[in-house]
Amino acid sequence: MTSEKEMLQRLRSLALSRRDLLRAAAAAALTALLPASGRAAAAPMRMRTVPTTGERIPVMGLGTSDAFETGADAASAPLREVLARFYALGGRLIDTSPTYGNAEAVVGRLAAELELTDRLFLATKVHEVGRQAGIDQMEASRRRLGRRRLDLIQVHNLVDVDTQLATLRRWKEQGLVRYVGITHYRVAAFDALERLMRTVPLDFVQFNYSVATPDAEQHLLPLARERGIAVLVNRAFEDGYLFRVTRGRTLPPWAADFDCTSWAQFFLKYVLANEAVTCVIPATSKPGHLVDNMGAGVGRLPDAATCARMRAFIQSV
Repeated sequence: MTSEKEMLQRLRSLALSRRDLLRAAAAAALTALLPASGRAAAAPMRMRTVPTTGERIPVMGLGTSDAFETGADAASAPLREVLARFYALGGRLIDTSPTYGNAEAVVGRLAAELELTDRLFLATKVHEVGRQAGIDQMEASRRRLGRRRLDLIQVHNLVDVDTQLATLRRWKEQGLVRYVGITHYRVAAFDALERLMRTVPLDFVQFNYSVATPDAEQHLLPLARERGIAVLVNRAFEDGYLFRVTRGRTLPPWAADFDCTSWAQFFLKYVLANEAVTCVIPATSKPGHLVDNMGAGVGRLPDAATCARMRAFIQSV
């Protein structure tokens, strides 16, 4: 005969916590309120592997440059919705930096309010000259983001890269960071990135790549696959340039062949079509734009011939 104590233990093991129930209800309610494009984006997100560990992460991330830099509490309301929708639609990796105004603090506060601090993949950067200055900056980032152990710290724009990478290797050994990487945002830095990718152990590399600037396809993306380095892509929209040149134009009908319903998805799916890309990190402060962006992470992707057609199309506008 089952004792009362055993019965209670069984019930506890089967029951969801009240917090989990609330989270599930909130996610379901959010999905129900989304427009059709948002419900499509709520389909399972495409995942890719971090080569050095085998960890799987969603291909759609969230950048914070400009978008999350705000000093007004009122301005945080749409950002809170952006973060909530990002998580509900399958996003996990958020890329920020102490050089992005107060973006780190905003991300840390909103993640705590939404009880997502330990559920997100938090990536930040170090951008200092000197060992102690780098340590101080990274310690401040940990405090602002509310985590003892950050998921990824990247040497931003290769500033004092040898010094900071040495510190990051020690931090990784000490369990203060899970992954180490380097970043830049200009094609002019590709040679320097390539040298480091060939000579230094790295988990991640971040650089610019888009349908209008496909230079990374020549060396960096093949090298990342060869060396087993995960790739984060910035500037997929060319700082808004791609939207400006396509303003007023309708999508070509063949975009439907790869489940594309907007220009944002057109640009993002081009980036994700390259299997060496682990995650793309467009920044936005607008919930509607976030939902649209996330749609690029589901459905079909263009093949090589279609990507060539996409490049030719953008060059012609």
